[in-house]
Amino acid sequence: MQLLSQENIDAVRVTSPGQIKPAAEALHRIAMHYGMRVAPAHDLADKRTPVDADGNMLATTVFGWTNDDRVWWRNSRIALDSPLTAACRFESQPFWANAEGFRTREDNPYLHSVDFSNFEQRAMTRAAIAIPVHLPFGQIGAVTFNPLDRDKTDLTQEFEELSDAFGLYARTFIVTYVQVMGATQALPPESRLSKREVECLRWAAIGKTDIEISMIMARSRATVRFHIHNAATKLNAVNRSQTVFKAAQLGYISLHN
Repeated sequence: MQLLSQENIDAVRVTSPGQIKPAAEALHRIAMHYGMRVAPAHDLADKRTPVDADGNMLATTVFGWTNDDRVWWRNSRIALDSPLTAACRFESQPFWANAEGFRTREDNPYLHSVDFSNFEQRAMTRAAIAIPVHLPFGQIGAVTFNPLDRDKTDLTQEFEELSDAFGLYARTFIVTYVQVMGATQALPPESRLSKREVECLRWAAIGKTDIEISMIMARSRATVRFHIHNAATKLNAVNRSQTVFKAAQLGYISLHN
């Protein structure tokens, strides 16, 4: 099997609910060919894992995880407790990990502080290649590739040879799965903010009050409140904080000072 090909990319792409299972099967075949088994998660904040058009869990029906495999998807704390999922919140590129730490192509200082105690118990694997999948609206998914040889803890060679291709396949599968299965959008389609609305939210994001923003922008307090209210309406936000957060999700403003 050719490691990276357009044929494989097309095979793992989900184009309709009925295509979910065949795409998952294609991802499974690719991983198995290289001695790996896939563990997919489309949303780290959701304990549910991807399902096919009939609601069957792909982890069991396609990827071959059984009750003898410590049923990682039933552990409601794994999204918060696993070092692998913690790292996916701070890293966007493929990495691999075992009890000795993370290995990335470029150093990421945020990963240095991740707790590795009891790694195998908390990550439910001895070693894995992980592919973070950062999606629109702040959603984070992840796909891990776990060696079929459960005693294997050194994935240095596999990471060098496979991680780029695995990353492309994993992201293609998760991104298109979410697009097809996402029944409700996180933000309304007509969410384009005006220049003044963005300006007000940028100041609000660093803690400025309406009065302070009005002085900075040389506008009335009512005008500032009008712009922020309009932005909230466009973003379907219920308060000022959520308006700022959603504007940041869309890239209108930065939450970094």
